[in-house]
Amino acid sequence: MSLVILDRDGVINHDSDAHIKSPDEWLPISGSLEAIARLRRANYKIVIATNQSGIARGLFTIETLNRIHSRMLNHVHKKGGAIDAIFFCPHDAGDGCLCRKPEPGMLLDIAKRLKTTLHGVPFVGDSVSDLHAAISAGAQPVLLLSGNNELDLIPGQRITTDTALGDVPVFQNLATFTDALLEGRLNTNTVAAERRN
Repeated sequence: MSLVILDRDGVINHDSDAHIKSPDEWLPISGSLEAIARLRRANYKIVIATNQSGIARGLFTIETLNRIHSRMLNHVHKKGGAIDAIFFCPHDAGDGCLCRKPEPGMLLDIAKRLKTTLHGVPFVGDSVSDLHAAISAGAQPVLLLSGNNELDLIPGQRITTDTALGDVPVFQNLATFTDALLEGRLNTNTVAAERRN
């Protein structure tokens, strides 16, 4: 079984500058649940890696986070998908932990627990911190525009201006990433060609 690692907010569900603090605030992005179901049918293992600093800030508890994730898992299941594991960092940016993205600790923990390498494994996120975490952990970074879109990019474009990031494919959302992955288009040459068209 192949592996795909997904960020949560801005990838699976709509993000909020005020944090997702309750199950009712968790709202899926159109097409994301169906994309997870398609990945599952294609024999992909799906793992979530998400920063949740709202816990450290006292905005919600781990128990509330568990209820938010129960809602997410129920919605995914109703669409015929499954999520194999959820990893989260509860720390704030100033806590100095190694698991908060852009640090690679959470991704390295996933690799250790699954007894696998992350070489060639897509880590799909919506922020530069996700990309840096992927690169530091040896995974393949992928950027979606369905979340923060802090780099002002367009679908099909690749990040080439930041030498630390290298050449990163950019997709509109999880559905279009899934299309490219399942159709064998997730490589430098074909995505670069999409940009020219």
